[in-house]
Amino acid sequence: MAKKYEPEFRERALRMLTEALPEHASLHAASKHVGGLLGVSPDTLRVWHRQTQIDTGVKPGITTDMNEENRRLRREVAELRKANEVLKAASNLFRAGTRPATNEMITFIDEHRDRFGVEFLCRTLRAAIRGFLTSRGYRAAKSRLPSARHLQDEVLIPEIKRLHHKHYGVYGRRKMHALLRSEGWDIGRDACERLMKLAGVRGVRRSKRAFTTKSVPAGRLPGDLVNRIFTAVAPKRLWVVDITYVATWSGFAYVSFVTDVYSRRIVGWNVASTLKAEVLPLQALEMAAWQAGGDLEGLVHHSDHGSNYMSTVYTSRVAELGAIPSTGTVGDSYDNSMAEAVNALYKAELIRQQGPWKTVEQVELATLEYVWWWNNERLHGELDMRTPAEVEAAYYADTEPMPALSR
Repeated sequence: MAKKYEPEFRERALRMLTEALPEHASLHAASKHVGGLLGVSPDTLRVWHRQTQIDTGVKPGITTDMNEENRRLRREVAELRKANEVLKAASNLFRAGTRPATNEMITFIDEHRDRFGVEFLCRTLRAAIRGFLTSRGYRAAKSRLPSARHLQDEVLIPEIKRLHHKHYGVYGRRKMHALLRSEGWDIGRDACERLMKLAGVRGVRRSKRAFTTKSVPAGRLPGDLVNRIFTAVAPKRLWVVDITYVATWSGFAYVSFVTDVYSRRIVGWNVASTLKAEVLPLQALEMAAWQAGGDLEGLVHHSDHGSNYMSTVYTSRVAELGAIPSTGTVGDSYDNSMAEAVNALYKAELIRQQGPWKTVEQVELATLEYVWWWNNERLHGELDMRTPAEVEAAYYADTEPMPALSR
């Protein structure tokens, strides 16, 4: 490391060098003589001498003041770059101008202090975020015992990660809050949202509708018995059906669902590599009919005008089972919106989350697991955060006949 000299010493050395120059043949000789007496390198003396000549205008070059200004500007640019890096890293702390939670600020400083330093972090972020910790406040907080909320956060954050992963990584704030409450945690929605952000998890959004059916020509088609009123007073009163598709490396996988409107339970489903009525939707219907005991007398079967559902083989089977066919208006997705909502959630919660998909068989196995989760574990906002299985169990518990009293 270069030795640093005081300005007074430098001025004194230059005066003596100037005084000695006439007595020596060259600047080098004079610098060697004076430097030897003062314990300064001759090269250092020559640099000082040349810089003095530049500063006084004797020689052209960059003056000391200009050098200092350049250094100052470089320091400012470097500090601005560091500040931008800090602000970019802290962008998740900006929430509509609100002050981040103290433990969030402490965690952020802990993660970045080795790179930027506590003083710089606090100074930079206090200018950008109202109420951000000072360096003194940070050290005081670190020296205090952890609060009850901090201790609870340390328990809840990994629990939220676990539950989010268990439920296909799709729950947003509303359902995660309901799930935590059902697990026995006394937590509010805002706290749930804050902890989800700290845990790095979020909900998913539905995708846009994909059309997978071809409508049959208008003619003698079943009327609309639903009229967009997707409610039922009991299970096995109204089923809605629809088809969607999944792109795989080996071609398209087509998926058919049969959903009970009362409980939103998927009562039948099928995955196939073809849209043929006797293969794809018919087998989904057969599964649903089998689970219902084979008698669908009086049940309304609602579909779109797709050729799959209007085919002779399919409509004949619907009639054999005793179900009443119903279809919406041609080209109007709202007339079968509940079935399409099931498709959209299936695509958002399973297909987009866990793809890409290699084979139809892989999609089939994943769909089996998803349907079980949908029916038995997934919380449905339309069911007051209950599962379809819970809704049906509650219905049958309320409608079971009372045992006869013995005389």
